Amino acid sequence: MLRSLFAGISGLRVNQAMLDVTGNNIANANTTGYKSSSTVFSDTLSQMLTGASAANATRGGTNPIQIGLGVQLAATNGNFTQGSTQTTGRPTDLMLSGDGMFVVMKGNEQLYTRAGAFSFDNNGTLVAPTGNRVQGYALDAAGLPTGGLVDVTLSTAGLTPPVPPGVQLTSYTIGSDGKLRGIFDDGIQRDMAQIAIADFTNVQGLEKVGDTSFRESANSGVAQLGVSGQGRRGTIQAGALEMSNVDLAAEFTNLILAQRGFQASSRVITTSDQVLEDLVNIKR
Repeated sequence: MLRSLFAGISGLRVNQAMLDVTGNNIANANTTGYKSSSTVFSDTLSQMLTGASAANATRGGTNPIQIGLGVQLAATNGNFTQGSTQTTGRPTDLMLSGDGMFVVMKGNEQLYTRAGAFSFDNNGTLVAPTGNRVQGYALDAAGLPTGGLVDVTLSTAGLTPPVPPGVQLTSYTIGSDGKLRGIFDDGIQRDMAQIAIADFTNVQGLEKVGDTSFRESANSGVAQLGVSGQGRRGTIQAGALEMSNVDLAAEFTNLILAQRGFQASSRVITTSDQVLEDLVNIKR
């Protein structure tokens, strides 16, 4: 069987994968916090017909003779550049300006997201649209994070200074430092919690799990937890959302490239088929 036939088939596969990735990017052009992906191709193992030889006293060296066996999908790289800002005015809509990700809990699994369209549920817990619970830290008397991750809630238990009996929470704000500040009818503002932000050594190593969320992988490194403005972690902007970073002009160009690559590979298969037909007809 002709090598070119299988090379053409491999070309169909990878260009179809490029179409799939590009189509998914375009479909999520308006998805809050979505990060686009791109495909990377590489050639496959080449068949060695003649090996290289070194020069000697009577003749020069020769290069190897190899024939490639097609193409393969080497990687799908995530693009984690900052998306544009959409101002909403909602106090629970949060955007990260810079690196880092919000930490959310889905059941008992810790996930990470850039989509900050949060709201408080009927229990006063800050949640994502899917119900995943936003994670943060309780604060000590000095207003510093203490302990491990906890759900960010409007609960007044354990606040400093303590809330006297009968005093009610009237409003709240979320600052650029990620602190949830409660405004009470006794005239005192109290820091209730601080939103956690995760950073990774290799953010492109994260696995997409749907709901615009990611999980750790073997190559992403362990989540380095902290708060807004700490290390490489960005600052939080309330009342705004980070939009998708999909570049439609680039994606439509990729559509054309994938289509032409698919057509060219199909032409290789057609030509290989014609050659095989000619070989069969030699007997006639």
